[in-house]
Amino acid sequence: MDLEAVGAGISSDDPAVGLRASLALHRLAERVEANQVAAARQKGWSWQKIGDALGVTRQSVHAKYMKETP
Repeated sequence: MDLEAVGAGISSDDPAVGLRASLALHRLAERVEANQVAAARQKGWSWQKIGDALGVTRQSVHAKYMKETP
């Protein structure tokens, strides 16, 4: 689903279309977050600082991303 379709989907009266748009947005947000966590780790950010920026505990962000980052 491209961004234009997502934009149309989030305001659709059809739940199937709206739910597909919601899923596409969720997947995009997950990719953006993973990329930014990796960038923060490469710049020397601590898990605590990343967790604070995301509004979660350092433990939860570490558990989620420790295998994906150096």
